[in-house]
Parts: sequence; structure tokens; C-alpha cells
Amino acid sequence: MSSVIISELPAMDATRFQHTPYYCEENVYLLCKTLCENGVADETGSDLFVVFISNERKQASMFGLCLHYTLFHRKKESDSEPLVWDLDSTLPFPSPLASYVTETIQPSFQLFAEYQRFFRVVHAPLFFKHFASDRRHMKAPDGSWIARPPPYQPIVAQDGVLHNLSEYTAMSATDTLSSLDPDTVREAISQKLGVFVSHSQLQDLFTKLP
Repeated sequence: MSSVIISELPAMDATRFQHTPYYCEENVYLLCKTLCENGVADETGSDLFVVFISNERKQASMFGLCLHYTLFHRKKESDSEPLVWDLDSTLPFPSPLASYVTETIQPSFQLFAEYQRFFRVVHAPLFFKHFASDRRHMKAPDGSWIARPPPYQPIVAQDGVLHNLSEYTAMSATDTLSSLDPDTVREAISQKLGVFVSHSQLQDLFTKLP
């Protein structure tokens, strides 16, 4: 990535943000909303990108992370370095993109093929519009909760859909973007499920996002 000026945003206390253990997809949704509402991000979320990190086994090996959803923040018309907001990371909150990739994703670290990570990058305005979770994935076969749910109501998509989390977390190597040329990236990021890339494509992708 080209040399840029580090963002002037000071580190924040991640515990001040809504966080329910094991409901990381909802945590990142609310984090997006909060950053838009408090003026840190654009009010529409146009400078935010939600990143789902997993693999075909849904077992992504991450360093410094407990879970695998994070938020990429790139200020438009700014020379400041893009930031990563990750409520489950042990790194500063937020962290500059370059240090986050080095310390957490560690792209040079070799993993067995079945554990290779994939990244689904979804533009926040589309995430706000389409994402839904009725928390069914957090219930045991007998209907009891695997983990205590958040105190607020489940997230419902604008079109009334109640649950589509599995669409975002589905990961297959055959779905990775074949080209990162600007037109291809622009078309993919305008879709509900965003851009799907391998770990080797990730940093290059961030330079191509509109």
C-alpha cells in the first residue's frame, strides 16, 4: 500500500460500544450505526465496509481475534490511512489498516489449504438495507439459547426478511473475484453480498474500493 498519513482519530474504549458475546454480526451492525450517528463516519455509511472473515469450514484462524467480523473505514477525499474497527481484537481500537493486516491477518503465515481465509466485503449502506438475523443460529435443537441474546430486538432487513446471515457467511473458493480491475470491483461492491476475495487479494482490494 502506498505511503499515507496515519489517521488522527485517537484510540477509543471499545467497551463503550454495544457488544454481546457470540453475536458478532449484530455487534458490527450496531458499530456501523453508531459511527454514522456520532459523526465519525459518513451519516449514510458510505465510507464503511463490513468484512466477514471465514473459510469453507467456517473456522478462520486469526491472530489477536476471538471472532471474525470487522469493519473497514476509509475516509473519502482524505490522505489518512484507512482504519479497522474490531470489537474483538486485542489491538488498538481503531487500528490502522496496515498494522491490523500484519498483526491479525498475517498474510505471510502459511495455513493448511482447508483453513485458508476468505473475505466478504460489503458496503455498509447495503448491509443496513439487506442484513437480517433472527438469531436462529444461536439456538440449540431443543430451542434453548446457546448464548444469552442481546437485549434489543433482532435485526430485520428493510424488505422484511427476517434471517439471511448464512448468505453472508457462505464461503467457497470458487466464488472469489477473478479480477480486481476497478470496473469489476465497482460492480461487485454494489451488490447485496459485496466482494468476495482470498487473503492474497485483500490489501489490493482495499486500494480499488470506490
